[in-house]
Amino acid sequence: MERRRNILPRFGRTFFSFRHRVVIIVLGLAIGTSSLLFTDHMAQRLRDKEQNEVALWSYAMGRMGEFDSSDPLIQQIVNNKNNIPFIVTDDQLRVEGSHLIPERIMNHPDLLREEIEKLASVNQPLEINTYNGYRFYIFYGESTLLKMLVYFPFIQLVVIAVFIVFGYITFRSSKQDEQNRVWIGLAKETAHQLGTPTSSLLGWVEYLRSQPVDQSAVEEMNKDLTRLMKVVDRFSKIGSETILSPGTVNELVGNSVLYFRTRIPRNVSLDYNGLAIAPVKAMVNEALFEWVVENLLKNALDALQGKGKIDVKITDDANNVYIDVSDTGKGIAKANFNRIFEPGFTTKTRGWGLGLSLSRRIIEDYHKGRIGVLESEIDKGTTIRITLKKLYA
Repeated sequence: MERRRNILPRFGRTFFSFRHRVVIIVLGLAIGTSSLLFTDHMAQRLRDKEQNEVALWSYAMGRMGEFDSSDPLIQQIVNNKNNIPFIVTDDQLRVEGSHLIPERIMNHPDLLREEIEKLASVNQPLEINTYNGYRFYIFYGESTLLKMLVYFPFIQLVVIAVFIVFGYITFRSSKQDEQNRVWIGLAKETAHQLGTPTSSLLGWVEYLRSQPVDQSAVEEMNKDLTRLMKVVDRFSKIGSETILSPGTVNELVGNSVLYFRTRIPRNVSLDYNGLAIAPVKAMVNEALFEWVVENLLKNALDALQGKGKIDVKITDDANNVYIDVSDTGKGIAKANFNRIFEPGFTTKTRGWGLGLSLSRRIIEDYHKGRIGVLESEIDKGTTIRITLKKLYA
């Protein structure tokens, strides 16, 4: 049993731990960077190849002395699967020919001028000086293949990121479902294991009531046994349909406070304001809600280490009711405000670290409320707040 107690928290802390996350992030960055560098290298090689093709064509034009779209070298550029767009002009920027330039641009002077400027910004225009004194300029861009190759790694990274996020969400959902099954199974098994000895203890209490013994002690035993039966009932409700009904929050919290007052050390004081204010109602499952309050009181008592003060306060506003459980104990580091509600996390030398995790599940999943650390300071104390929707009479 001791071995099992150690395995569960360790599993929760080490599985997909911070180190694993760092390794996955580093690997992802390495893959992304490698993809970008490799694709950039391939794009540069293709860009050089296209520039060489255009340079070869311009050299041939210079030897020929005029622009001829039927020339085999020109046709080789035009028919090349890279499909390089270009515009050929004279030294007065009058168009002599073009390829892969839309007609609406060629027929509109302003758009044509913008297109020439755009091509000039992509590649340095090539100057052609013919043997008979003519001068031409070739303004050319990049092929569709080259543009696709440039943007491909970014698209690839987006796709990879989407799959990673989707995989993480799926993994997290699967992990939560598995944790839910473990929670429910553990709770049901606990209720089953406690059921038989509890029934036996009830029989012994009835037997002692008929014997000449101190009946006040028997009644105290009966109170604790009743409390134990309530605990068994709480465990049996985990995983079952939770029925909420209107309940007076002051009274329910007061029941837990009253139970703890008779069982806390002398050097610990427990104050409660709920009985001095107007009743506040909310939709609750009484057994489970009292369980949460008792968990918070027990944690506050553990934090005091035998000396200090616990203050339970109920307040409300137009929409919500707030239950604050404060202690003057050792406090909680800010980095652990959320971690204390994770299964298996505990700062105690004993315990499974499941109480606050179970409390969050009961409040947020079953009661649709909120629970969290309102404030805490090391060596000064902690306040944990439960927030529930207020019920109007």
